[in-house]
Amino acid sequence: MRIYQDGNRLVIAENKSQVWIEPWGKNSLRVRMTAQPEMDKNDWALTEEVEDCKAEISYEEIDVTDPWYKSEEYAHYHQTAKEWTLKNGKITAKISYEGWISYYNQKGELLTAEYWRNRNRINRYCVPLRVDARELKPIPGTNDFSLAARFEAFDDEKIFGMGQYQEKHLDKKGATLELAHRNSQASVPFYISSRGYGFFWNNPAIGTATFGTNKTEWTAKSTKKLDYFITAGDSPAELEEQYSAATGRSPMMPEYGLGYWQCKLRYRTQEEILAVARKHKALGLPMDAIVVDFFHWTRQGDFKFEPRDWPDPYAMVKELKELGIETVVSVWPTIDERSENYGEMADKGYLVNPDRGMNYHMSWMGNTVFYDTTHPGAREFVWEKCKENYYKKGIRCFWLDEAEPEYGPYDFDNYRYFAGPALQCTNIYPVMYAKGFYDGLKKEGETEILSLVRCAWAGSQKYGTLTWSGDIHSSFRAMREQLQAGLNMCLAGIPWWTSDIGGFVGGDISDPKFKELLVRWFAWGAFCPVFRMHGERSPWYEREEEFINGVRQLTSGQDNEVWSFGEDNFEILKKYLFIRENLRPYIRECMKETSENGTPIMRPMFYDFYEDKKTWETENQYMFGPDLLVAPVLEEGVSSRTVYLPAGETWTECYTGKKYEGGQTVTAAAPIDIIPVFTRGEKTYKIY
Repeated sequence: MRIYQDGNRLVIAENKSQVWIEPWGKNSLRVRMTAQPEMDKNDWALTEEVEDCKAEISYEEIDVTDPWYKSEEYAHYHQTAKEWTLKNGKITAKISYEGWISYYNQKGELLTAEYWRNRNRINRYCVPLRVDARELKPIPGTNDFSLAARFEAFDDEKIFGMGQYQEKHLDKKGATLELAHRNSQASVPFYISSRGYGFFWNNPAIGTATFGTNKTEWTAKSTKKLDYFITAGDSPAELEEQYSAATGRSPMMPEYGLGYWQCKLRYRTQEEILAVARKHKALGLPMDAIVVDFFHWTRQGDFKFEPRDWPDPYAMVKELKELGIETVVSVWPTIDERSENYGEMADKGYLVNPDRGMNYHMSWMGNTVFYDTTHPGAREFVWEKCKENYYKKGIRCFWLDEAEPEYGPYDFDNYRYFAGPALQCTNIYPVMYAKGFYDGLKKEGETEILSLVRCAWAGSQKYGTLTWSGDIHSSFRAMREQLQAGLNMCLAGIPWWTSDIGGFVGGDISDPKFKELLVRWFAWGAFCPVFRMHGERSPWYEREEEFINGVRQLTSGQDNEVWSFGEDNFEILKKYLFIRENLRPYIRECMKETSENGTPIMRPMFYDFYEDKKTWETENQYMFGPDLLVAPVLEEGVSSRTVYLPAGETWTECYTGKKYEGGQTVTAAAPIDIIPVFTRGEKTYKIY
């Protein structure tokens, strides 16, 4: 094994493997390892031009003589070795003479270290487990490898981020997370540690991340290399800023993204959607966007309106625009075998291919195949169709659904992309999906770009991606899970996030229990990055099956407008529409900060109050921007809840006007029409 300096990086070389350690922006390092003659050139999400930092590289000669040889008989025997150090600002990597890496902050405190339990290469002492910190194991008959990377576990460590997973814990310490996308699951493998560092697994391969009590372990089933980014700083905000500088930041949120979005499953006709918009505005209610959801098309993959039900989209978009409402149109990446575009896309290699079996990925409402978003030609082809049939009719905002993509089943080993086997790169699918529309809109001169996308990976944010949490259940349990999912998604660098208010699956609008859930969720939605109503609302309308030119048409769910849940609830929902509208200037300033520095508007308590240890344990409330503490009601049938107020500040309860000193837990009133919100310091906002 050799360790040596190569310009601005350190190299650990042994047999055919090489490890590169080098500065990658302020206070940050990138670490790569290959077992091939050349390092794989894919940068994956680390595509941004970062600050050019000069590494401080040095080494120290140490005595590594085996104690066995330190007797008088072997006094002549002596061995030395070099221990190397690479420093970049607030982070230092130390490489032992055996080639294992540990990371320290500027105070000399250990942040994390590789986990290895292997033979000492110089003296006779050894650990017989033979577990390496880094393993690239060849997959027989290929040029590919399975990968494992291991790090020490620390009892005091808390882990936050990693994207969107449907479970109850904000802190991911103790969790095993699948590094794969599914409907309602988005793997975005960046986390912030309570020990003062951020870590990004820059690999879109299928694998796992385990934050165990004995070790932290990352795996990839098939890959070309190990690749990760690690950053150090004095605060979570500093870590987030450095990570977002390397992977990209969201553009400025368009103005229509700051207000209220109306959606249901589904507005079936042009007249139906216009009637809802007209009534909403006639009642004097604010609305910024309304959604034309799925199956408004003739066939999946045609990328155009069905002319019977949507006879004049241009006139529809024009009228909505005059009402101050942006039209959002759903696009699916599924191509029906009967679509007018299927043959050409198949011939040009624009579809995802299976390695075995039938060439269909879904059979819902037709036999369909996903188009290959990693193929530049496929992205351009789909955009050109959408440009002709949607953009030229005035539509500027797209809902890019099924973006995981939602394979049925998720047999990742059976799919192959232009970019490579799905096992190695499938997690970039939603990034490339959004990129296709971002690039197309940019080319047309658009400067305010937003796409609602049902998944994301690192880097999605720079393409104007607004992610929502998928087809979740209508229940308080699901609502609680969405809070941690949203906070962790925002920490993982995807700051534009929303959920289906009231949940998607289920939700009978005549059920009083669902109405309670809907009201609580709607109040919380007013304090989310994007405020958006949606849901299938059972039971679906019972209609006879409809067909147009032999193509079955989809029915719809129950009503889902603010007046659909009873007069008493309407008054509550109306109140929150105006609360959101009154907060628009504040939200706009927060979104500006998001665009400039990567700061998520919705963030855990520790993000702003990291010196208060209790905030690292507080999972059911959050900060909405720097000044508003929001404590959603996440339980059925309650009229109050406890709220922890961080130390070092004075807090004002918006509902009562009562002031509290921080560093204590208080009980906040929460009748059905109130979500507890506290303002920080002397800040005042019109909430109630």
